[in-house]
Amino acid sequence: MQHILLQTTIEGDSDDWHIGRFSLLKAFLESLVDEDGAAAFRVTARNRAALGAPDPVLSTLPDSDVRQVWLFAVDTGNGLTADDCAGLSEFRRRGGGLMVTRDHMDLGSSICGLAGIGAAHHFHTHNLDPDASRQCRDDMATADISWPNYHSGANGDFQQVDAVGDVHPVLRDPESPSGVIAFLPSHPHEGAVDAPAGDASSRVILKGRSKISGRDFNLVVAFEPSDAGGPAIAESTFHHFVDYNWDTAAGCPSFVSEAPGDGMRRHPEALRSTHRYVRNLAFWLAGRRG
Repeated sequence: MQHILLQTTIEGDSDDWHIGRFSLLKAFLESLVDEDGAAAFRVTARNRAALGAPDPVLSTLPDSDVRQVWLFAVDTGNGLTADDCAGLSEFRRRGGGLMVTRDHMDLGSSICGLAGIGAAHHFHTHNLDPDASRQCRDDMATADISWPNYHSGANGDFQQVDAVGDVHPVLRDPESPSGVIAFLPSHPHEGAVDAPAGDASSRVILKGRSKISGRDFNLVVAFEPSDAGGPAIAESTFHHFVDYNWDTAAGCPSFVSEAPGDGMRRHPEALRSTHRYVRNLAFWLAGRRG
């Protein structure tokens, strides 16, 4: 049984995207079984300790029994200390699996300090997208959120997604007519990810399309195991995993102003597709095909 750490970059603020809002993900991962029918994963879910000092778990990850980390960067730029970044970077360098996700504008920009995978994340004022044509607003409805903010749909709805290049193992879906993951939860303002220039281990594997501009944007970047470290995934938004985007009845923080949709509820295939993606991701980060 492999140990997965689900980790946020904030303290436990009840009116924020704290780790309790990822409870459906935790339960689903705990339900997965290996080829012998035994539980495949033990899952720990936690918020970070007090800001301003090294987190006692993140900064010591290389010496723990954790084998993969799903990092939800929900901070406003101060969620990881230098020691935390060093611990996460060394964890991956030693072969650990790492999934790192964030959201719009500068939300989660503390992950820029992570070796390798940090460079896959573009923000408003940190590690800007080198394509200047993408340094512009996409979602125009939420006035206080600027680029990157790709509008893939309302919270509670789903988006149709497209594989890029050779279909990556995390995207295979034998129950889909195409054999490939077709749907993920949508979000009104997703962030920006891309394969870092010069990193041959990385490539974009999944794209979405803005419902506002019609423009394609990257959803997922995969880093294959290499001399630089273990397998890793850079995701455009943590809203692909949060309870509210799987089931809006789970609720959301009070600062969420956009009206939700009900597509995930009305179309069970979208949630099944999302579950398959999560399953694939967990087993791929574990070094197995599932």
